[in-house]
Amino acid sequence: MEQTVWGHLPVLLRATTKESIEYILQALWRTRKTGLHSADRRIILDMLQLQNESDLDPLLVCLRMLIRRCVYENISKDDIPKLFPGDVLPELQNLLTLLLHKFQQEWQEDVLKDQNIVPRLKAMTWNMTNQDKESTDPAAAINLKLQSDARFHTGELDVKFQLATDSLEMMLKAMYNVRDQFSTMDEVPNGI
Repeated sequence: MEQTVWGHLPVLLRATTKESIEYILQALWRTRKTGLHSADRRIILDMLQLQNESDLDPLLVCLRMLIRRCVYENISKDDIPKLFPGDVLPELQNLLTLLLHKFQQEWQEDVLKDQNIVPRLKAMTWNMTNQDKESTDPAAAINLKLQSDARFHTGELDVKFQLATDSLEMMLKAMYNVRDQFSTMDEVPNGI
């Protein structure tokens, strides 16, 4: 069955421009949750010079499979051509590889936004400075090192900012309140 799906890829060669294929891939990504809208289907049918919508569906299934694998499996640009069987035309493989790689990072960022993945705190350091100046001067330089555990967006991010004395005092009071609340939770009997 997979071979018959791949057999529909050459329909893309009917598109007159690279931008047309780009539009098709972007439309498929944009409508990944809702399915392709009828207006987009008509535009794609015209771009590919197809008369029958039933000729379009197998192609769209194949392209969605490629998009999903590139986004969710974090396939490198060099490995994208390995997704295609040998009978897919080299020029079509090259074009799709180029376009899939072009949009891969943007699409992965969209997935991260959808999942609301928040990086975890790996390390925090701070330096106290300018203690004897006015309260609006910076009092602490804080460096946070965040670790992302996302499937395809791993790595560290350094965040640096400065706090004025009054902001630092408010932050410390809030942290002590949170600590106190957690310590009183430990004292509550298990039966309650």
